[in-house]
This record gives sequence, C-alpha cells and structure tokens, in this order.
Amino acid sequence: MLHDNKPALDELHPSIWRASQLARGSSRCIDSGHAVLASQLPGGGWPAGELTELLVSQPGVGELRLLAPAMSAVAKRGIMLVQPPHPPQTLAFAALGIPPPQLTWVRPTKTADALWATEQILKSNSVGCVLFWAAHCRNDSLRRLHLAAQSSETLFFLLRPLQSAHDSSPAPLRLSLQPAADGVNIGFVKRRGPARDAPLFLPLVPPGTFKRPIAPGRVPTPSPVVEVPRNWESYAELR
Repeated sequence: MLHDNKPALDELHPSIWRASQLARGSSRCIDSGHAVLASQLPGGGWPAGELTELLVSQPGVGELRLLAPAMSAVAKRGIMLVQPPHPPQTLAFAALGIPPPQLTWVRPTKTADALWATEQILKSNSVGCVLFWAAHCRNDSLRRLHLAAQSSETLFFLLRPLQSAHDSSPAPLRLSLQPAADGVNIGFVKRRGPARDAPLFLPLVPPGTFKRPIAPGRVPTPSPVVEVPRNWESYAELR
C-alpha cells in the first residue's frame, strides 16, 4: 500500500495559509494584552507596520482600554493622537499605564492636514503608536496611509464610525466595537482567516486598574499640542 507523505500546503512555506485558518501574520505583532482576543487575531496580536481599522458605534465605547496594553508596551517610542474627538485627559491615560509625557496631540484644522500629518508620522517611523480619528476617509487616502504604515514598525489604528464597515478598505484587519456590560463586543469585519459571524465579547477592566493612577498634582506635563499647517497639494481637493 502506498502512503502519501506529501506535506500539507501550509507546511511548505510560512506565507501559505488556508482560508479556514488564521494567517500567521506577515509583520511583527504586539501583544494585545487580551488572551481571548489574541486567539482570534492573525499572528496573535496587533500588527505593526499595517493599517488596522477600529469601527466604533460612538467614541468612548472602550477603544482606549482595548488598546491600552499595546500602547503601554510601545509608549517609550511615543504615542501620537491625531484629531481625537475630545482633548486627551492626562490622568485618564496615566491610569491606563501610559505616561502622559509620551503623548503628543496633533490638532489639525483640516482633513487634508490630518491625512498629511499622519502619513508623515508613519513614514518617519519615529513613534510606537499612532491613533487617527477620521469621520470620513476616501479609499485612495486609506491606501496611502497603509503604504506609509508598511514602511514603518509603528502600530497604526484608524478609528472610524461603525457605518464605515460597508466601505471597502485596504486594511488587512478591521474590527467593529460596540458597548456591552463590563466590556465590549468585537465584530470581525475583515481579517486574514475564516469569517466569524458572532461577535466576541471582551471584558474590559475599569480605568485605573492597569497601573496605579498618578496622584493629582503629580501628573507630568504632556507634549504640547501640535498645530498642523496647511500642506501637501495632493490633498488639496479634500479641503
């Protein structure tokens, strides 16, 4: 009797993967800090050097608590917050284990400036993590941001409204976030691997339990607000 000893396709090369399996991840991954989520992410963590989209039903559903362990892990290189919906609160970030001096708030006045600033930050590969809040973002702009991210080792999260899930995107990983009691429901809009119809409930610990909060009056002064000037004529039509 003849036995077929041929190796499986996914054993021939690490870049080969089956659609029924999670991809191994082509880039370096940062631990998400959530074991139940890690088992559902290609590579087992947040991909560095790629565009990751978080689609939120509304700001403040738990997205910062979700990302806090990863941001804390790369905070030494700096954290950039590009046009967040509300002014960053240093005490809140300190409670999440993210030193306020490592934060820089980029406050553009136009969408084109926000896109330009984010692309330049990614290309510089000078920070550990970039969070960019964008209500609207065209597909060609998404491709440019993804290409810029691929030239770096930066964690890059684009936070968009939940209804953007119906739009096409070059992001390899797209997750939807909706509030739930004591946590958040995570939907897998897109990932390298099998589709998952049921959302994943992820419990989130209350703020302040990651690290001991810094006492009032001892909060370090964060980096100054950056006013981004008008730039880059290729984005002029978005102004």
